[in-house]
Amino acid sequence: MPSKKTPLKASKPVSKVATVPSSLRSARGVANWKEAAQWLRARGIEDIECITPDLAGVPRGKMMPTSKFTSNTSLALPSAIYRHTISGEYPEETENFRYEPRDSDLKLVPDLSTLSVVPWETDPTAQVICDIVNSEGEAVSYTPRNLLKQIMNLYKERGWKAVVAPEIEFYLVAKNDDPDYPLHPPKGRSGRSILGGQGYSIAGINEFDELIDDIYHFSEKQGLEIDTLIHEEGPAQLEINLRHGDPIELADQVFMFKRTIREAALKHGIYATFMAKPMQSQAGSAMHIHQSVVNIETGKNVFTNPDGSPSQEFFHFIGGMQRYVPNALAMLAPYVNSYRRLAPNMSCPVNNAWGYDNRTTAFRVPVSDPQARRVENRLPSSDANPYLALAASLASGLLGIMKKVEPTAPTEDSANEGSIDLPRGLLEAIALLEGEPAFHEVLGKDFIDIYAGVKRGEFETFMQVISPWEREFLLLNV
Repeated sequence: MPSKKTPLKASKPVSKVATVPSSLRSARGVANWKEAAQWLRARGIEDIECITPDLAGVPRGKMMPTSKFTSNTSLALPSAIYRHTISGEYPEETENFRYEPRDSDLKLVPDLSTLSVVPWETDPTAQVICDIVNSEGEAVSYTPRNLLKQIMNLYKERGWKAVVAPEIEFYLVAKNDDPDYPLHPPKGRSGRSILGGQGYSIAGINEFDELIDDIYHFSEKQGLEIDTLIHEEGPAQLEINLRHGDPIELADQVFMFKRTIREAALKHGIYATFMAKPMQSQAGSAMHIHQSVVNIETGKNVFTNPDGSPSQEFFHFIGGMQRYVPNALAMLAPYVNSYRRLAPNMSCPVNNAWGYDNRTTAFRVPVSDPQARRVENRLPSSDANPYLALAASLASGLLGIMKKVEPTAPTEDSANEGSIDLPRGLLEAIALLEGEPAFHEVLGKDFIDIYAGVKRGEFETFMQVISPWEREFLLLNV
């Protein structure tokens, strides 16, 4: 009797699994609201976080019970959330920077392709990234995700699609309750604080094995794919590389990875920070962006001719990067602290040069086969909003193609020997962004006016703080 029943028992779960729709098995994303309801029910999800990036890339939004989310509830946020600084203040109005007179609602529209669980929550919780529309259902052009979509549409009009692969650096630091005290590295499993100069050290990664396991686990649960993870030059400085893909999807992933890494670190009693320059005399943290362009119809790399040689579009893209990225630096280096990273002798380009496999240049062309030909933008810092950084970088390259901008000759030696060819501070960078007519064409005046107003407000807040340097050298000497 048992031998006859055993095959029947074993066959039942196999047939059940086969009937489960692939959308329900997916860790990330569904096709429609019906599938969303099934996906949430299958996982016993109780709450939904409806989130969207503000200008800083900080998640904003609303949480609600699952039953409300699936009942076509209208979600709205005030327009003012796109006009406050990173410190939560609202700058004074100027001629160009204005508040919406009624502070009317902007609507959140969930992008169901981003639906995933929130693996660090104790109660079953899901999250979804939302786009922003006005009361008429039109996309609000100055919001980060819509701005990047706007740039992608410019590529699509030419039959092209941009492909990107971001690399995000960050530091692990010991908890710091008092912002007046400098940050320092946390202790690893050895009981000692890790030192700098540990680039590509496997032992450096192993110091934080359990935390990294949680990062991988949290990422897998959300359908986020890490390509590689390395230890960088700074003490407890790590870098995560993401697989190449669609810019919107990759910006979403960076947006979610930042949150994921912070949560994993907090679980282990330490901080993860994406500040561009968290520790004095140590290397800063970058968000390098590898970029290529493919023909939508053929899938061929636009940067490569049929014979495998680099195309005119490739060189014009580089020319556009050289011409326009310095004027977009406020979107790639968005805070006062960002310009502390962009300094000589700090393993960071301070130029707008390009070169083949030359890491001292702002725009590096890695060694690759013709179909993988790409340009790496090494200027963005990891504190940048990924949507805005990608929009600025890809817009600059596209403008170069549109206007047939010729690049300089490639740099053979170090590009960091001469003077700094970039804005040295936030106010200068903002002025360059405002003064570039081409950006008014592709990014839009509304975005530039709002972004510049917020950044000037952040600078004025920074200027209210007296630094230790001032107390040390000015207090008794002047």
